[in-house]
Amino acid sequence: MTAWGRAADPVLICGEVRTGLLQHSESLPARAVADLLRLRPDERVRISERPNGYAVSPEVLTGVDCRLPAAGGARTRVVGTVAARAVVTEGRMLQATASIVVAGPGPDVRHPWSHYLARPGVVEPLGKLPERAVADGLLAGRARPGELDLGAVAERLLARVARHRALDQRAPFKSRRTRLRWVALRALDGEGPSLDSFTLAEDGLRTVELRLPARVSPAAAAALCEDLALHDWLLTTLVRMVERSRLGSADAPEAVLSLRPAVDHLLHLWMPTAHVDRTLAPLWDVLEREPGFTRQWQTLVQRIRDQLALQAITLRRDALTAH
Repeated sequence: MTAWGRAADPVLICGEVRTGLLQHSESLPARAVADLLRLRPDERVRISERPNGYAVSPEVLTGVDCRLPAAGGARTRVVGTVAARAVVTEGRMLQATASIVVAGPGPDVRHPWSHYLARPGVVEPLGKLPERAVADGLLAGRARPGELDLGAVAERLLARVARHRALDQRAPFKSRRTRLRWVALRALDGEGPSLDSFTLAEDGLRTVELRLPARVSPAAAAALCEDLALHDWLLTTLVRMVERSRLGSADAPEAVLSLRPAVDHLLHLWMPTAHVDRTLAPLWDVLEREPGFTRQWQTLVQRIRDQLALQAITLRRDALTAH
């Protein structure tokens, strides 16, 4: 059995991540986060406090018997289960991920459900699997009626957690959710992991294509993509906040004041690869070179801090002049 799951011949992992601000007026403490993510009574919530607060729910499964989206009109029916989980970072950020491991060519007849339930998070095709066409179809995300929609599974889980009684539904600032859709094809024998593409599309959509060795687990692949989605959301949100603030304009005090939520709730969250498998952490280097995630983040943060310092100097000068 490979780390890609309990399928006899796993050839593809894919998923979708929804990322947004937890709709609560302040960061949730660890005990409240554990209650928020207790999606199943038979499994505990995994919580880590170092190097930052990080909690992962148990997986919940959704049975599927449908076609896979595929480029070129290919029709591939699969049967199995979708695995979904929710993640909370620093009691402030909420993510939901739905993912599957797709097996290689399968039988021509459908097994009983007990066969598929014994392979959580795995779907098996009936017949041949056009790997490239399916990968392209999943990334395109234009699921037609009767086709698998991982985004809908992730959205349902996000909505379930977001309605929890522990949340007061008073977020400290307005923000938009983002979607990250990803596929991971098997790397050739002897090759390491690679990030082949990262694209930004309209309406908060990002797509990622990976190549991963068989030893990489589906959970590690999902954690990497959650980490990418989290930091993309942080950067995107901070860019929008700075743009809306009109920082550097004539209304400098008001502009700086409008950025206080970023200082209070976002700036300390930047910590790439904090919970990524160390064999996959080097893939972040691709995004550091192009488009340069951390460089852009640090530039924005320094600009905010410079403006805060300038306003502090101005206020001190005005106070001394008044005396």
